[in-house]
Amino acid sequence: MTHTHGFELLREEAIEELNAVGRFYRHIKTGAEVLTIQNDDENKVFGITFRTPPPDSSGVAHIMEHSVLCGSRKYAVREPFVELMKGSLNTFLNAMTYPDKTTYPVASANLQDFYNLVDVYLDAVLFPNLTPSTLMQEGWHYEVEEDGTLSYKGVVFNEMKGAYSSPDGVLDEVSQHAVFPEAIYGFDSGGDPTAIPGLTWEQFEGFHRRFYHPSNARIFFYGDDPEERRLEKLAEFLNEFDWQAVDSQIAPQTRFAQPRRLVQGYEAAEDENKRMLTVNWMLPEALKTPQGMVDLAVLERALTGTPADPLYRALIESGLGEDLTGRGLDMGLRQPFYSVGLKGVSAENVDAVETLILDTLRRLAEEGFDADTVGAALNSVEFALRENNTGSYPRGLAVMLRAMDLWLYGEDPFGALRLEAPLAALKARLAQGERVLEGLTRELFVDNPHRVTVILEPDAHLADRRAQDERARLDRAAAGMDADALAAVAAAAEELQRRQETPDSPEALAAIPTLKLSDLEPLAKKIPGELSAVGEGQLLYHDLFTNGILYFDVGFDLHQLPQEWLPFVPLFGRALTEMGTQRESYVQLLQRIGRSTGGVHTQVLLSARPGGGPAAAWLFLRGKVMAERSAELLDILRDVLTEVNFDNRERFRQMVLEARASLEGRLADVGHRVVNSRLRARFDEAGWVSETIGGVSWLFFLRELTERLERDWTGVLAVLEGMRERLLHGRGMMSNVTLEAARWGGLRPAVEDFLNGLPLRELRAESWQPPVYPANEGLAIPAQVNYVGAAANLFAHGYTWQGSTLAVLQYLNATWMWEKVRVQGGAYGGFASFDPYSGVFSLLSYRDPNLKATLDIYRRTPEFLKNLALDEAERVKAIIGAAGDLDAYQLPDAKGYTGLVRHLLGVSDELRQRIRDGLLNSSPQDFQAFGALLEQALADTPVVVMGAGDALEEAGLPVLRVL
Repeated sequence: MTHTHGFELLREEAIEELNAVGRFYRHIKTGAEVLTIQNDDENKVFGITFRTPPPDSSGVAHIMEHSVLCGSRKYAVREPFVELMKGSLNTFLNAMTYPDKTTYPVASANLQDFYNLVDVYLDAVLFPNLTPSTLMQEGWHYEVEEDGTLSYKGVVFNEMKGAYSSPDGVLDEVSQHAVFPEAIYGFDSGGDPTAIPGLTWEQFEGFHRRFYHPSNARIFFYGDDPEERRLEKLAEFLNEFDWQAVDSQIAPQTRFAQPRRLVQGYEAAEDENKRMLTVNWMLPEALKTPQGMVDLAVLERALTGTPADPLYRALIESGLGEDLTGRGLDMGLRQPFYSVGLKGVSAENVDAVETLILDTLRRLAEEGFDADTVGAALNSVEFALRENNTGSYPRGLAVMLRAMDLWLYGEDPFGALRLEAPLAALKARLAQGERVLEGLTRELFVDNPHRVTVILEPDAHLADRRAQDERARLDRAAAGMDADALAAVAAAAEELQRRQETPDSPEALAAIPTLKLSDLEPLAKKIPGELSAVGEGQLLYHDLFTNGILYFDVGFDLHQLPQEWLPFVPLFGRALTEMGTQRESYVQLLQRIGRSTGGVHTQVLLSARPGGGPAAAWLFLRGKVMAERSAELLDILRDVLTEVNFDNRERFRQMVLEARASLEGRLADVGHRVVNSRLRARFDEAGWVSETIGGVSWLFFLRELTERLERDWTGVLAVLEGMRERLLHGRGMMSNVTLEAARWGGLRPAVEDFLNGLPLRELRAESWQPPVYPANEGLAIPAQVNYVGAAANLFAHGYTWQGSTLAVLQYLNATWMWEKVRVQGGAYGGFASFDPYSGVFSLLSYRDPNLKATLDIYRRTPEFLKNLALDEAERVKAIIGAAGDLDAYQLPDAKGYTGLVRHLLGVSDELRQRIRDGLLNSSPQDFQAFGALLEQALADTPVVVMGAGDALEEAGLPVLRVL
């Protein structure tokens, strides 16, 4: 057995799925387990994970996740995490609390930066400087208000108040608790706001001592960094510990003998009358094997992967609700969990929805899945495995989390990564006629009594009762305190504020490892692109290695549409692939897409352009396929563009209801984006069109459209047909191909034939006029927290886009906004953002207990920058951090699309180099000059706040009720 740096090698395997070699080690002294994946991916990933079963719903695991990143033995600053944010090229930097584990992953494509991140994170989790003040800041504490009453403050406390205002989030959490009432999964590891104030310092500190030990750690590396250096770095930390018995075992939930039902309320508006329902099953733990994971992935995809799949279709076509809900399949618990349901269900239809789900599953178990559904599910799962496309997430992070599905529970970590063999085995069994999916459906759902139906009912008074209950708890706490105790509370809060406002010493800051400006690449990265004319349109080709996958986009200029048709664009785009053609039903079309390709979807591009003028406004139809099957993708795209059948009122109505329910359910989760959309609509064409097709304005349109469909389908159909006539033709079309050159030569003639074969029609250029929005606005939703925004157009005040602004924003977010809005204000997030093409600068907060105090912080932002005495170390960190955002790591498909966007916006490589040069040469004077600019721009800026109606009225904002 090989020993290296105090680690023994237990196993070594080639992992063909990742083109990698995996090695599994155990640290001899502590028993810490280490999985290293060695391959040629430059986007390196490290993660350390602890099994952290919560003892209750006080949120101790979640608060600990925040707290260990607030200073450590080696890095004794207030928040090393923030210092890393300031000056790192990281491609991922965060921490996550799950129901039974807490994980700390980092990623970077720069080797030295990666080592820096690993060092800080290891010191943070193993040697944190935890104090009662840390718990007060990140968890909860009392404060004495001006009127002498007590209040709760704390980052996690307010984060979870926001989470409990999200109906979708509440439904998901309650469903899990209902399935696992006797296990740790019956607690809220994030923290219930009513339970968080019960967490004591002794419990908090003891939680770290108990679980944050190497003997309870699972450590992961991935990428092209040297493996021996990985082990050497770990040994520097782990060798300080001895083995310790850690009781972090997760006891299983005992199985129910009979199904159960749970009814609970959620925060809703006065006129709300919509239920949300899930049916939930605990699945057998025996399925947590490589074969079981593949089988369940295919089954889930065959049930609800697309609107064509039988359970999805049965629910939506029933008309009993508006949109699917439920977590789906969750393999990240000791016992797997499956949840599916409907939202927007009336009271009289609740029982019918439950019956429909159970009857559909019973019918599938008895009558079987049709071959096209199974084929589409198999191909989709297999394509996803081949592509390994994790979007903006580093691939290594997805690999780590997948491995953890087995590893955390004492199983083989390689098992979750070796999926080729189980997939081949499943395909062989299906080819032999074995009814695999039917058998699983019967075992897991039909004959499984461990089932809970969860119903969330709207409660217009729940938010008020919660506020009253909180006030009563605070008043009881105050009544139990004498004058000395209240003075002590006030003194503790003042001491916390003093600590928060005391700057770190230069010596402590100097200990944080950083890169040098010389570590940055001076030249802007270029994406290869070759532009050619094809017929009456243009084709942009990117020679990038895609592992044999063709990424193909075709786009149409939305300026051909009259303004009143713009709100239809998202629905029109979805209808292209989800309403069928003249020869195929929507079910047949979606099955064909699933069987033959890696997916086809539409995407809207909306952006201002550098230098002004009309916005770039395009609808893209995007597809991906293995290159050898490109003809099938082209046939599908041709049928979609030339033969789509819009004349199906019921199907279109289903899509409208789904879109409306989805947007309503997401408001509390993306409140800062909703507010920013509303703000930006006041300034430029791209902003108000974005609001029109995706913001609060679109939500009101969808509600009106729901009514219109009942009385004027002919008129709606005429709009859809008019959009087809004006948009879907080859004249002025923009197409985009991403594929390695060795394959492109053989495919190019077929692609050009496809493009030349599309109909040609007259190009039209419509003029659009922006609507008028109120100067200030309050968006009322049932919520316990606020989302506060203010914005200004800097171009209107003489500003021109400069690279130094990127450094200013990086610094502003990591200092002023973080410290004032989050740390001291208690909001979960505070952000400054800037669109360099429109000139719109925004200040935003997320899950914010404050309103007026946050607006005051915004007003004082210019003064902060104007008076800033920026030292050299902070200047360098700001530049490096901004460069990391500028050089964000991208997978091949994302690079190709980015190249397309740059072309359509007119963002040249020369402009990008000028901006980069400006960033790298940012000076302290640039920061102060930006402050002076903001002082002028923010003098009379519009304000938009989303939150509870009474808080908005108290702030003097005109209120628009959204929910």
